[in-house]
Amino acid sequence: MNNPIIIGLLAWFVPGAGHFVQRRIERGIIIAAVVWIMFVIAIISGGAHYPGFAFKDGALLYLLNVFARFGNVFGAIVSFIMAGTPSPNAAAAATFEYGGRFLEVAGLLNYLAVIDAIDIAHGRKK
Repeated sequence: MNNPIIIGLLAWFVPGAGHFVQRRIERGIIIAAVVWIMFVIAIISGGAHYPGFAFKDGALLYLLNVFARFGNVFGAIVSFIMAGTPSPNAAAAATFEYGGRFLEVAGLLNYLAVIDAIDIAHGRKK
């Protein structure tokens, strides 16, 4: 498959998929493993419930959090579903903010992986 748009969308929705369809198996496995491990650690740490505020409380920080989470679309959907029913003491966990950061970094890292997959599709990178 050589369509950069399709490859970019695949890589955006599922980490590593853009590399898998281009037969860059090792790179796809590494990207998928790193992003999904960070995502799982974030969820276990309570990151789905971070930030503990709404858009009206801090618009810029909230939008940055949402932008970073949507770097991994499938993971963002899962985390937003989980955030819909927070446990009453989710913010009291010592790992709450670390989980939020891990979730954001996993999404931002996937943005870089999407760009890498698109560059490979365009032939700018081997």
